[in-house]
Amino acid sequence: MSVVLGAASPKALWYLTRGTGVVTLLLLTASVVLGTVTSVRWASGRWPRFVLEWLHRNISLVVLVFLALHVATAVIDTFAPLRWIDAVVPFSSAYRPVWVGFGAVALDLLVAVAVTSLLRVRVGYGTWRAVHWAAYACWPLALIHGLGTGSDTRQTWMLAVDAVALACVTVAASWRIAAGWPGRTGGRVAVLASTALVPVALATWVVVGPLQPGWARTSGTPARLLGSSGGGP
Repeated sequence: MSVVLGAASPKALWYLTRGTGVVTLLLLTASVVLGTVTSVRWASGRWPRFVLEWLHRNISLVVLVFLALHVATAVIDTFAPLRWIDAVVPFSSAYRPVWVGFGAVALDLLVAVAVTSLLRVRVGYGTWRAVHWAAYACWPLALIHGLGTGSDTRQTWMLAVDAVALACVTVAASWRIAAGWPGRTGGRVAVLASTALVPVALATWVVVGPLQPGWARTSGTPARLLGSSGGGP
C-alpha cells in the first residue's frame, strides 16, 4: 500500500487524506450510535438486534480500514512533517502536536477496542467491556482532531458534517444515560445536563479557535509551512 500511495501526486495524497478523514468520522459516528442502540437493547421488527449488532461490528472494522488509509496518506504526503510514530505516540508530532496527538490517542483506543474484541474469549468479558467503553472517548477525540488539523474545518459543508455527527452522538449518549442507572434519577439528570453542555463548549471553542484567522500558526504549524502552496493545506 505504501508503494502505491507513494506513487500518487502530492495533490492526490492531500485529497485522500481529507476524504478518508471525513469518511472515518462518519463511520465512527455510525459505529458509536449503533453501539449505543445495541447497548440499550432496542430492536424492531424491521431492525432485529442481531442485524444492528452485525452492522455495528462490521462498520467498526471498516472504520479501521479508512483510518489506516488516512494515517498512511498523511504520513506519505511530504507536505507536513508527520512520521509513522506520530500516529501512535500522542503529542510527539512536530506538526500541530496537540491536535495530531488527539488523533493518535483516538487511534490507540480504537486499536485497543479492536484487539480486545477479537480476543474477547481470552481476555474475559469484564476486561473487554472496560476497554470497549473507550470507544465513547474515541469519538470526541477524533472530532477535535479533525477540527484542529483539518484543512476543511472552515468550509460550510464540513461544519455541517461535524454538526450532524455531534447531534447524532449527543442524542445517542443522552438516550443511553436516560436508559441506564435505574433508581438513580439525580445522577442521570446531572450527567444529562453535562452532556448537553458539551456541544455548547465545543461550538464555542471552534468559534474562538479553528475559525479564527491565524489558527494555522497558533495550532502549531511549523513556520516554514505557513503560506506554503505545496500539496497540503
